[in-house]
Amino acid sequence: MCGIVGLFLKDTSLEADLGRMLSEMLVTMTDRGPDSAGIAVYNAHQEGQAKITVQADHPQTDFDGLEKKLGKAIGASVKMDVRDTHAVLIVPQASLNAAMAELRQLDPLIRIMGHGESIEIYKEVGLPETVVSRFDIVKMTGTHGIGHTRMATESAVTTMGAHPFNTGSDQCLVHNGSLSNHNSLRRKLRRENIRIETDNDTEVAAAYLTWKLQNGSSLGEALESSLHDLDGFFTFVVGTKDGFGVVRDPIACKPAVMAETESYVAFGSEYRALVNLPNIEQAQVWEPEPATVYFWNH
Repeated sequence: MCGIVGLFLKDTSLEADLGRMLSEMLVTMTDRGPDSAGIAVYNAHQEGQAKITVQADHPQTDFDGLEKKLGKAIGASVKMDVRDTHAVLIVPQASLNAAMAELRQLDPLIRIMGHGESIEIYKEVGLPETVVSRFDIVKMTGTHGIGHTRMATESAVTTMGAHPFNTGSDQCLVHNGSLSNHNSLRRKLRRENIRIETDNDTEVAAAYLTWKLQNGSSLGEALESSLHDLDGFFTFVVGTKDGFGVVRDPIACKPAVMAETESYVAFGSEYRALVNLPNIEQAQVWEPEPATVYFWNH
């Protein structure tokens, strides 16, 4: 049992409140997942620049001078913004892949949480309220975001095992459920040179979508394919640079509810995650249909 939330803003005047609204939604889902929590936020980006979110258990020492070391390694200017155990590194878009490769060589204790033009991912072990407070997520702005509270069933409770999982540029996934064929699929994807770093079944689902996208599928087509290729029960919420999508398995035994107004689209594992959203009483509220892909984008 885990908790998922998602918020896609249509009204740009709400962007300053994205972090606050997502935080409230996430904390409401605490009893569905007290082991760890995480949020992916999509916000403004500079043309030609990319972001890499990294994590370290000892940030005071591990992040000391990191931007200068990385800049020297890739031959470009690097900026860094530290938030508790995480830091967002700003690098030239053309140097993104090289920067991630160099980071893994510079210090194996620094873990890459996410990468892309606009995505930032913050996740840690602990109660959602604690995680939200540590990274000051309430003050974050953005166009859309997704979050997850985890009750571990398939793998260890670690930072790397927390959701969201990012396996492709500006792409992330959160999951409630369990996949039965993730081990065989993990081996297949690794043979296809898709990077998978944990034994978590959710990372395999994220990597599967990345693989489908790399082979020419649209996100909608990739989500449709997941209904046939992934065994088990699941509710997925997927974030992309421009929007977010939702899909439930054909049995749809995991709870899910959506709400839409002229200002936003919201997702929650339970309706109580949505009750404090603006004008929620005027929203169209429904339960996502089984084996049906929903997607909104700017």
